[in-house]
Amino acid sequence: MSDKDLEQAEQSRISRRKLVKYAGVGATLAAASPVVGATAAFADEEEERGKQPGDSRGRVWRAGDHHVHSEYSGEFDTSSNPPTFHKGADAVYPIVTNAIMAKNFGLTWAMCTDHGGPTHSKVNLEQAYPDLLRSRKLVPEVLQFWGMEFDAPSLDHHTLMIPRHEDEAKQLFELESRFAKYDAFPSDPGRDTEAKMIEFLKVARNMPLKPIVIAHHASRSAPGLGVYGQDTPREFRNGNNVAPDVYIGFEGAPGHQAGPLNGGDRGGYGNYPTHGGFDQMTARVGGLWDSLLGEGRRWWITATSDSHVHWTRGGSDFWPGEYSKTHVLARQDYADIMDGLRNGRIWVGTGDLIRSLDVTAGSQGRKAEMGETITLSRRNRTDVEIEIRFRPLDGVNANGDRPEVRRVDLIVGNITGPSADVNADTNPTTRVVARFGPRDWRRQGAEYVIRHTLRDVEQDMYARVRGTSTDEMEPLADGLESPWDDLWFYSNPVFVRVR
Repeated sequence: MSDKDLEQAEQSRISRRKLVKYAGVGATLAAASPVVGATAAFADEEEERGKQPGDSRGRVWRAGDHHVHSEYSGEFDTSSNPPTFHKGADAVYPIVTNAIMAKNFGLTWAMCTDHGGPTHSKVNLEQAYPDLLRSRKLVPEVLQFWGMEFDAPSLDHHTLMIPRHEDEAKQLFELESRFAKYDAFPSDPGRDTEAKMIEFLKVARNMPLKPIVIAHHASRSAPGLGVYGQDTPREFRNGNNVAPDVYIGFEGAPGHQAGPLNGGDRGGYGNYPTHGGFDQMTARVGGLWDSLLGEGRRWWITATSDSHVHWTRGGSDFWPGEYSKTHVLARQDYADIMDGLRNGRIWVGTGDLIRSLDVTAGSQGRKAEMGETITLSRRNRTDVEIEIRFRPLDGVNANGDRPEVRRVDLIVGNITGPSADVNADTNPTTRVVARFGPRDWRRQGAEYVIRHTLRDVEQDMYARVRGTSTDEMEPLADGLESPWDDLWFYSNPVFVRVR
C-alpha cells in the first residue's frame, strides 16, 4: 500500500469521541447521518464495473471483518406459531452502529452475520435486510456484505457470505430457509446431518453467483489439543472436496478476544485455549491447517471480532477492526473483495502490530504472491527466493500502544497430495526454516524487507509467514494475560510447484 493510500485511510477516520457517543444500545440510524459523509463506496462500484476479477489494477490491502453481530441476533418465543422474534437478546448494536465503528477502526468492508433460529430466514429478509440497506447509504465508506452466521448442519457456526447483487436477500433466504439447521419450525433433526451439509454445498456451488463459507471458532468445542469437537478434519475435507470455491477456510483467530479483560477465556475457548489468540488448528506448526495445505488444498485463514457486546459494557468483544483484522488484497469493490477471499489474497493480524504484509516466492524469472502458485522446472536451478515485506504501525493502536515486531518466522511444508486418512491433522514435513529478528531486516522506505533463499527445492511445497510482539518461540496456550500484550500476524501461503 502506498503512503498516499495510508494517508487517505487515516484522513477518512472520524473522531473516536464522536463515534463512541453513538456506540450504545440506543444508537439509531439517524445518529449516523451528521457523522458520516455520503461518499465513496457506490461511486467506487461504478468505477470498477469494467474490471473483472483477476484484474490486479487498483488493488491494495483492505482491512475487514466477516463476522459481526447486530441486534438481529435475538431470541425467539416459540410458544406462539409462528415464533415471535425479539431483538437484542444476544447481540445489542444496530447494524449501522457496527458500520460506524468499523469505519472508525480502519475497516473498509464488513459483514453482518446474525444468528439463526426458528423462521429466522423471514426475520433476515423482512426486518434485518432493510436496515442493512439503510446502513449502506449512511456509511458508504464501508462495503457492507449481506449474509449470516450459518447454523451449518452437523457443524459449528460458519460465515455464509452472499455476493452483492439485486437478489442477494432472496439468495440468503433460499439457503437459510432450506438448510440452516435451526430454521425449521417445528424443529427437524434431519437438517443436522453431514449429508445435509454436503447437499447445501452442492446447491451453493451451482449458484450463478457463488457464496463463500468459512468456519467460525473451529476448535471452541474441542476438549483438548488434537481432540476435536463439532468441527472435524473429515468434515472440512469432505466439504472442500465438494465445493472448493465455496468452502474455503476457517477463522485462524476467532472473535471474543477481549474475554480476559473481563476475567473470561480468550475467544470464548473454555475447553482448550487459543494460542496467541489463534485457534489450535492454525497455531500449531504442522497441525491441521498444515495438513490441509500439505494436500495442496486452497484453505485460508481469517481473523474476526465476533462482536456481540463490547467488553466495556460487560461483554467479551472488541469492535470490528479494533483488535483483529482480515486484510484482503482487492479493489474497493464487493466482487473483488470476495475474489480476494476466495483466492487467498489474505493476511491477518491482531492489535495493529503491522499495517501491511507481502510474501512472494521467486525463481527462474517467475514470481508468486499469497494464494498464488509459482511453477519451476526441475531442469533448472530450483532455488526459491522468499521475500517478506511488512510495514510497522506508524502511530498507536486502539489501546494507545506502539507495538513492535520482535520476530518473524518463515514456515515451510511439503505438498504430498491427498491423505489416505480423512481425519489426518498433522503434516510432519512442516517446519520453521528461519526466524528473523530486527537485525535481520532492512528498511526500504516505509517497509521492512527480509529475504531468504530456499535451496534446491525438489518437490511441491508452500511457504507461509507469522510474526509476533512476544518472545515466545511458539505461541503459548492463553490464560488471563491482556490480549494487547500478545500480538501476532499470519500470512496465507504461497505455493511452489516443481515440474
